[in-house]
Parts: sequence; structure tokens; C-alpha cells
Amino acid sequence: MRCRATCLLASSLFILLACASLAAQVSSWEQVQVGPPAVRRIDPPSPDATAEELEQRGDLLRSQKAYPDSLDYFKAALAKKPDSAQILNKMGIVDLQTMHLKDAKKNFERAIKVDRTYADAQNNLGVVYYEARNYGKAVKCYMKAIELRENAASYFSNLGAAYFARKDFEKASLAYSKALQLDPDVFERSSRTGVTAHLPSPEDRAHYSYVMARLYAHMGLLERSLEYLRRAMEEGYKDINLVYKDSEFANLRKDPRFTELMAAKPPAIPN
Repeated sequence: MRCRATCLLASSLFILLACASLAAQVSSWEQVQVGPPAVRRIDPPSPDATAEELEQRGDLLRSQKAYPDSLDYFKAALAKKPDSAQILNKMGIVDLQTMHLKDAKKNFERAIKVDRTYADAQNNLGVVYYEARNYGKAVKCYMKAIELRENAASYFSNLGAAYFARKDFEKASLAYSKALQLDPDVFERSSRTGVTAHLPSPEDRAHYSYVMARLYAHMGLLERSLEYLRRAMEEGYKDINLVYKDSEFANLRKDPRFTELMAAKPPAIPN
């Protein structure tokens, strides 16, 4: 009898412990524990540093993608040099990279107010409008930037993207063509770090790839042309047979790789 009572007590104790353990686990799953504040890794701006030193530090931090810290340094630099359009532009870029579009717009507009001839700020303001899908205002800003500096390939690339988003393909092609004339590698850089075209539909994406293939073929950059031509086919461009008629592809059609690509007919990739 005593043994049976002992066994029952042990069994009950085990069940209680198991329930307590399970309750603790459930409780821990349902609770959120707030940790201590993150330790700041970057020293705050020194009040003794010059505006130039603070700006350089901000540049370094931005290159390291430490955006909040870089903004702190740019703000400190601006406090010492409040009429610097360059610092305001850099602050706007940080805001743009972190998608704080309202703050970016304010800083670019302030930079332009300080220096009406500041082409980069005009271009960057256009990027803000572009990201906000306001392509009409974006075009106006890019055009102002181009008036101030006619040899910036990125301005024409951005202008082409805005026209393409508006489905104004002829103007987009002209802008892209000018961008390529100024810098054949401009699209490679913008695809990694800058503005890319807003293409809402599969048909627009396919058309874009075909236009890029035609532009690269016209420039004699046949390998890149073939790359974009393949993309156009994979994206289901319906008028792909125009490649046999468009004069820009005349030299590409003589390339054996073109014959191989068209014979292979890469199947369209479902969206």
C-alpha cells in the first residue's frame, strides 16, 4: 500500500513537472522580450571637426551603407556650412537610398535653391518623382539637368526610363541611344546601383529588352545585343521577327551566334 502511494506521488509529481515545463515553453513562445538598446558602433560627429572632415566621414559611411550614421555626419557638416548645395544633395541621396522620398525631395529642392545650376540635384529630384511614379515631373527634371550638363549619360538613361514608363517608346529609344553614345556601359552601372525602368506588364518588359537589343546592335555591341534579344524572346516579345527587318540589326544578322539564337528559339518563360 505504501509502495503504491509512493508510486502515485512520483507519477503526479512527474506530470506536474511536465505540465510546468510545457507551460513555460508555451509562455516563451507567446512572449516578446525586448532586448537592450543597440550599442552604437559609430562615434557621433565631433563638434571640433571641420565641415569638410564631417562630409568626408559621411561619404565613407554612405559607401559602407551605414546610412543613418552618414546622415548624422552630413547634418553636422551642414550645420557648419549651411549654404552647401553639395551636402544637401548628399543628404538627399541618403534619403533616396533609404526610400524616404519626402525628405529626399526637400533636400534636393533646398540644394537647387542654393545653386540653380546644380545639375546633379535636378537629376536626383527627377529620380524622386520617378520613384513616386510621377513620370511627367521626372521628365521635366531630367530635361533641366540635361540643359545644365549635356554630357551626362546617366541623365539620358533616366530620361529614357521615364519615357519608357509612359509608353513613349520612340522618345525612350532616342534618350537611351544618346546615353549609349556618351557611355556604352551606362546601363550596366544603372542596373546595379541606379534607376531601372518601371515596367508594369510582361509585354512592356519584352518590348524594353527588344529596344535595348536594337540599341546595342546599332552601337556595334553585338554580344550585349544578343543578350537582350534572348531576353526579349524569353519574355515573349510578339514582334520578334522584326529583327530580320530593322536596319539596326544588319550587322548582327551576319553573326553566326544570331543564326544559332534564332534557330534555337528560346521558349517564353511563364510570368
